[in-house]
Amino acid sequence: MTTLALGPSWLDPDYLLNQFGLWGLLLIVFAESGLLIGFFLPGDSLLFTTGLLITTNKLDTPLWLACVLICLAAILGDQAGYLFGKKVGPSLFNRPDSKLFKQENVVKAHDFFEKYGPKSLVLARFVPIVRTFTPIIAGVSGMRYRSFITFNIIGGVMWGAGVTLLGAWLGNIEFVHKNIEAILILIVLVSVVPIAIEFLRARSKSKKAAAEDGAPGTPPAQQRGRHAKR
Repeated sequence: MTTLALGPSWLDPDYLLNQFGLWGLLLIVFAESGLLIGFFLPGDSLLFTTGLLITTNKLDTPLWLACVLICLAAILGDQAGYLFGKKVGPSLFNRPDSKLFKQENVVKAHDFFEKYGPKSLVLARFVPIVRTFTPIIAGVSGMRYRSFITFNIIGGVMWGAGVTLLGAWLGNIEFVHKNIEAILILIVLVSVVPIAIEFLRARSKSKKAAAEDGAPGTPPAQQRGRHAKR
């Protein structure tokens, strides 16, 4: 099946499943769950598409097996992220930015973890980018392993099985079944909305900060006065 590409073909869920099958799916879930390089991968749309294709017989894998393996990959991915965070420690916050690593992603995940505590491991599963960095932050903060593994399993099962089963359930609806291509495009659009919102929000904050530091036409003396007050 061919769908309209909304971005790079190698990020299209349908393309990834056709090219790499179940094992490629599991590797992506593992990477996005706790490896720094996995934050850009299409986790939500990939799981949803997997359930959708299984129930429409376009993917030859038992649904129960896919759910079990996806949950396991998600749990192990978070485990790897936790151990990595525990090893690198605070040095992660001093790591310079690169094409694949942005310090602001670490800060967002840290704030998310501080706000929600251990349950952030469950909530973060449903937030793109944040879900990749949260288990790492849990390791950096020295979160008790017993608490970590408990919430890791709960989050891994809710996200891995939940999103996949949702795709399978919707795949049984006649309208969805007859409009799979359109539905897959919608899934990709919905999955990138949170990322787009975060991007626009960060951009707005940057513009606001730049305006406060020195708006065009502001006399240098006034600018110095502002900084002096700070």
